[in-house]
Order: sequence, then structure tokens, then C-alpha cells
Amino acid sequence: MSTAIVTGQPVPGSSLENDLRSLGFDVLTAADATEAGARLAAVPADRRVALVDARFVGHPHALRLGLTDPRFPLAAVPGAVTAQPAARQALTHALVRETAGSGAAGVAVAVDGVPDRVTGALGTDGAEIHRPELGSLVAVVPADPQTRNEARQAVAAVDDEAVRLKSAVKSRDGFFTTFFISPYSRYLARWCARRGLTPNQVTTASLLTALIAAGCAATGTRAGFVAAGVLLIASFVLDCTDGQLARYALKYSTLGAWLDATFDRAKEYAYYAGLALGAARGGDDVWALALGAMVLQTCRHVVDFSFNEANHDATANTSPTAALSGRLDSVGWTVWVRRMIVLPIGERWAMIAVLTAATTPRITFYVLLAGCAFAATYTTAGRVLRSLTRKARRTDRAALALADLADTGPLAEAARRVLGGRGLPGLAVPATALLGGAAVVACSAPTGYGSLLPVAGAVVYVLASALAVARPLKGALDWLVPPFFRAAEYGTVLALAAKAGVNGALPAAFGLVAAVAYHHYDTVYRIRGNAGAPPAWLVRAIGGQEGRTLLVTVLAALLTASQFKVALTVLAVAVALVVLAESIRFWVSAGAPAVHDEGETA
Repeated sequence: MSTAIVTGQPVPGSSLENDLRSLGFDVLTAADATEAGARLAAVPADRRVALVDARFVGHPHALRLGLTDPRFPLAAVPGAVTAQPAARQALTHALVRETAGSGAAGVAVAVDGVPDRVTGALGTDGAEIHRPELGSLVAVVPADPQTRNEARQAVAAVDDEAVRLKSAVKSRDGFFTTFFISPYSRYLARWCARRGLTPNQVTTASLLTALIAAGCAATGTRAGFVAAGVLLIASFVLDCTDGQLARYALKYSTLGAWLDATFDRAKEYAYYAGLALGAARGGDDVWALALGAMVLQTCRHVVDFSFNEANHDATANTSPTAALSGRLDSVGWTVWVRRMIVLPIGERWAMIAVLTAATTPRITFYVLLAGCAFAATYTTAGRVLRSLTRKARRTDRAALALADLADTGPLAEAARRVLGGRGLPGLAVPATALLGGAAVVACSAPTGYGSLLPVAGAVVYVLASALAVARPLKGALDWLVPPFFRAAEYGTVLALAAKAGVNGALPAAFGLVAAVAYHHYDTVYRIRGNAGAPPAWLVRAIGGQEGRTLLVTVLAALLTASQFKVALTVLAVAVALVVLAESIRFWVSAGAPAVHDEGETA
């Protein structure tokens, strides 16, 4: 529930109170700041409250943006300020101080301008106030009848609904999404909003559609593959619609943040599994390709996340490479080419859908792997060049985020203490992580199943992991450490499962990597929401990345191939249960952040 207190004398012909009621506010009136304070004190503590100047003239969507966004405790537009329950005390304090200050000066408190003066007082107190970008929308407090008439004309000149629809679409998106999905998905979002559907319901519908698509692909028939391709595109349309609905109706939630952050990966990787099952029905085993695609795509995302977190709070980007990138973005056609070649989710899903319908799962995975490998090489090379030439220093927050993304466990910590905790200089940190990861994968891939060589490689990898994180990750290329760790762990599981050579080993490995990848994505979105990494006990309980890698190599050395398959399955289930239980507990709790990614699509 929300309550708006309109301060000042009512203006004849104003639709302000009706606009506020249409936004879900109970409307109260107050002649001056003192009465507004009394009204505010009577509002239940669990309600959002807003102070609105009675002279306000503007678009309803300007009020919606300023007063109803659930992501910000305090927000304001000219003539209006709002506070969620967590920020009520700050708003009350500012209002009381403004009233007392005016009275102490012996000046009657003005009946107009109360919300703007309170907003100024909040800023003076150091409160963080969200001020939405209004663009062509109008939000003003006219001082006289002439300016009021001019403001009303300005309101009439701009289509509030058209602006609202346009703002529902991400300002930066991929080519396929921008030109083939968003032109109509925004209207689908409005249709959903007018029927009371929530973004979470649309997100769930997208997941179910993708799972049905995976089931169609698993039939292994041409008709099933065609249906799978069509349904995958339909799932992506709904995936775009849920975010557009959230922006259109400003319906953000912590649960929605969790669903939005995890379902995209669940949909894509379930579809990979469906393709592999369908291929198996036709006598073609492509589980290694499916797992390879999941490993490559996950490592790509970790590169993105690590680089962004490493530079999250950099005060300036002085890299010549970044300057060149900015100049290229000023040339229209290069923007779209560069967005397409990184194979974002829209282009990737469209490619998978067309290839599924027209070719075979094996060809689909071959093209997907080649495209993702090229995109990963392109983006990583550019980021390496930026990092080597940038001059801004990495902050403690960035170093902590990279350490959390590294996901090192008790074995690396014990090895670090044995080694004396001495860190490596400069570029030796990512080089050590790369060589350690390469050692365990190289020892696992070429040897026959049951060899002890992978165990030796894993021991080297544990020591390398300890050395790589022995000091804060503030070097120019230290953001490469988490993706090197991901590639080492996932690659080892893939290599050993492939070497086992028994039916079911690769699907079990697929499940294990999916469970661990979920944990890593969960870590990313907690960090993005400024909620910190998952608790330390969780990392210890699932062994850390180096502990899991060593465990898998030991299991492969001691167990028969059939027993190894069972062990991978048990490990996958155990990891999934632990990480999902903790993740669900966190994301449905009141303290979880409403994270909604408005940046580049993954």
C-alpha cells in the first residue's frame, strides 16, 4: 500500500489526485508543511509515502517513474518525493527539520514547495536520492498561471504512453532483439500489464516454453526439431517481455531478480541437454559437444562478469583501446556489427533455433562452439588490451569481488598457509592460474581412464590456485583468474567423463557442471546486488573449485568407469541440493537485492 500527501492549495482543473490514485496511492491533503508532518505521522510504518506539490503539472508516467519504483528507498522528481518504509525516518526527519527551521526564523511556512524543500534537506543530510531520467516527459511546478498553461501544453505535446512503451525497451540491446523482437514484444508487455500479469509469471512462462522446446528436441524427430526451434524463439520473446513488463509497470522484486538471473541459463542449458538426448535417439552421441558448449558459454560469462567487476568503480578509463572503441561506436554500422559478433543471447538463440529446425544437433553444436569461441576470443582480446593500457588503480571492492568469483576453498587456503601466504608479482598471478589449470586438464585429457596422472595434475592445480589468490587481485590482468579457474574445473570434469567411455558418464558430468555453474552465477548476482558473496560455509561445504577438481580426479583414479558415473551423479545431486537450498533462502528473503541487469545481454 502507498499513501500520497498533496501539499498546498488545490488547483482548479488539476488531475493530480486522479493520477496518483491511478498509480495505487491513497491521497491525503495538507495545507502546509506542519499539517503534512501530522499526516505523515499517521500513515502506517509499513507503507510507502510520497509528498507531492499540489501545483504539480506533468505526465502520469513521470510520477510513476519518480514515485513507484521499488528498487530505490528514496526517489524524487520536481515537485514530488517518495520514501519506502526503510527510508521513512529520513523523510520524516527532513520534513520536521524544514518545518522547525522555518518557524524558528519567524517566517510562515509556505504552502508550496514543501516536497522540493524536503528533497533538498534529504540531499543535505547525505541521503542517496534516485532521480529518474525523464527525457521528454514533463514534471514541473509552475509558479504562475502563464507557466502552468505552458506546462499543460507541453504535456499535451508529448504522448505519455508512447514514451512509456519506448522506455520499456532496453536502451542497449542486440541487433536481433532490437529489430526482430522488441518492435512487438513491448506491446505484448503492455497487454500483460493491462491484464494484471506480473514479470515473474511471464518469466516462468518463458522457462516452461523453453523446457517444452527441450522436450521436443529430445524426441529426435524432424518435426520435434522444428517445433523446438519455434518454441525456443517463443521462449525468447517471453524472455524479452518479462523485462519490458517490469520496466513498463515498474514491477521489480527480489524474487524476480533471482528468476531473471538464473532462468536464462537454465533454459539454454536444458535445451542443450534436449538436443543431446534427441541426437542419442538417432544414434549420434553429442553429449561431449553439449557439455563443451555449456563450459564455453559459462566461461564466456565469467570473463564478462570478472572484467566488469574489476572495473566496477574505476574513476576513469584511460585506455587508448577504450577510446578507440568509443570512436567506433560513433559510426552507426559498426555498433551493430560489434554487437552481433559477440553472439549475445538473441543472436545465439536465433542461430540455435534455425540450426535445430534445419540441420542436426551435431551441426548445431559445431556452429555454436565455433561462434562462441570466436566471440570469446574477440571480447577477451579487447579486454586484455584495455587492461594492459588502462591507468586507473583497482579498488579493494573490486579485489574482493574477484576473490569471491574465484571460489577457492579450504584446500587452497591450507596450501596458501603452508606456502607462507607470499603473493606473486604482476602478471605472474594470471599466468600461474592459467598454467595450473592447463596442467590438470592436460593430465586428464590424453591419459587412459584410471590413471593417477590427473591426480598429480590436480595437486599442482591446488598449489597454483593457492599462489594465484595469495594476495589481493589488483593486478592489470587478475580478472582472468576466475575464468581460468572455471575452465580448469569444468574442463577436467569433461575430459575425465569422456575418458570413462561408459554410457551415462557425460550426462552425469553435464549435471555436475550445471550445478556448479548455478553456484557461480548465483555468486555473480549477489555481488551485483551489493549483497556480498554466498556465505563461507557454503563454499567450504561444496569444496571450493580446487577441492572439487581434486575430488573428481581422485574418483576417476580409484573407481571403475561405471562407479565413476554413479559418483558424478551423486556429487551433482549433492551440490545442486546444497547450493539451491541456500540460494532460494537468500533470494526469497527480505534482504535480497532487486537486481535487474540493464547492460549488455549475455
